[in-house]
Amino acid sequence: MTTTDIAPVTFLDRVTNISDFIWAGLWNGEEVLPFPPMVIVLFGIGMWIMVGLRFYPLLKLGSAFAGLFKGRKGEGSGEISPFAALSTALSGQVGTGNLAGVATALALGGPGAIFWMWITALIGMALAFAEGSLAIRYREKTSDGVYRGGPMSYIMMGLGPKWTWLAVVFCLGTLFSALVTGNSIQANAMADGMNELFGIEEWLGGLITALLVLIVILGGIKSIGNVAEKVVPFMAATYIVMALIALILDVQDLPETFALIFNGAFNPQAASGGFVGAALIIAIRAGVARGLFSNEAGQGSTPIAHAVAQTDDPEVQGRMAMLGTFIDTIVICTMTALVILTVEGDFTGAGQPVIHAWQSDLTGFAMTSGAFAAAFPLDIASIPIGTLIASVALILFVFTTLLTWSYYGERAITFLYDRVPGSNRRGEKALHIIWRVLWCVVIFIGASRPSEEVWRLGDISNAAMALPNLLALALLSGVVFKLARGDRTAGKDHHADTPEEPEEY
Repeated sequence: MTTTDIAPVTFLDRVTNISDFIWAGLWNGEEVLPFPPMVIVLFGIGMWIMVGLRFYPLLKLGSAFAGLFKGRKGEGSGEISPFAALSTALSGQVGTGNLAGVATALALGGPGAIFWMWITALIGMALAFAEGSLAIRYREKTSDGVYRGGPMSYIMMGLGPKWTWLAVVFCLGTLFSALVTGNSIQANAMADGMNELFGIEEWLGGLITALLVLIVILGGIKSIGNVAEKVVPFMAATYIVMALIALILDVQDLPETFALIFNGAFNPQAASGGFVGAALIIAIRAGVARGLFSNEAGQGSTPIAHAVAQTDDPEVQGRMAMLGTFIDTIVICTMTALVILTVEGDFTGAGQPVIHAWQSDLTGFAMTSGAFAAAFPLDIASIPIGTLIASVALILFVFTTLLTWSYYGERAITFLYDRVPGSNRRGEKALHIIWRVLWCVVIFIGASRPSEEVWRLGDISNAAMALPNLLALALLSGVVFKLARGDRTAGKDHHADTPEEPEEY
């Protein structure tokens, strides 16, 4: 073979290698580590907090659901009600990961990936409780009385100024993740959904989305929370009901579906490329990576939303946060997965007829849409009702995700600006407007980027954001355990009077 026969290494190849190393311990498709590094970190810290909480998230799940309706009214300091904060966090969590991401996990790791997605969610509930409770325990108040917070705040106020570097690293990871997973992937999926539904070009779908998002986000977190509180519960309930109807129509095949999931989760057969256990590693990698992408537990994004809740009880918002993880993955993602694995239809895989969407050549959102179309094949204006359901759900899910992640990025860029001597509230507000306009420009650009490229970049950016947050959660785990026992003032307070915003540190 001559040197001219060697295919050039593309940008996608490099991105894929980094993504595979972080999430699967692979490089160029070959094993270089006997374990997936990110999976070990996520599971290790998640289990440490779960055991330290004495399995509080699982034991208190019923009472957390019972507290949902109480959360509709704020009872303390903050910007929006605890329920609106949960809806805002959920609007960031419930997005393309719940429709396209589940399909991607199935394509990469087979049915077994869904089991590992469940495990990620259950362990993630402990991480989510930690994030939500710390977000209330340590939050800032600006000079004009606005509350805000997130990992950057609980790092600074809970760990102290010597950990400023960790907060800065987290914010840089947040900006990376916001622009890729919170923006480009969502815009990409939104454009696909609009193309399938209305037949419009991707660039035009991106432009329409950007303008609609701009109208809402110019009003800030209160405007975002107001939209999320109205749209998220309705769209989630409607999607779950339609998925349940699809499953009832094929209820006789559900036992086989669950058998596929559990067999695939623990079936260490050699993959076509190679080493014994590769199939198991790939299933774990796909399930955990997509699980984190979907529910964001441990990533550090949702506590930014929970920090503005009108409550002074960290335990209350911790419970709200863990509910978000449960609803997102155990309920909504599971519905998507079961529909894809169970519903029968006329599909084609590798040139052969197959009966399930997950066995077909369809990928990403097209797989989910195809499964729903098979369940509800009746046409409206030449579009199967199932395709209509899936596309409308995707558009609403993605739209609200774009709103919430714009605020997460805004918080990160504000924190970095506040490290500059002489920064002030007026400068912050000007920066917010610039960021919101930039956000909408990136939506337009991201809508037409290659989907595999943005998904792989998303895996890397999620890890870049999660790692500094997970370290902070481990260091503050003792505080979390006391907060769960009702001690609202647990942990040290690191305050310092500064001329810049915020005045707490």
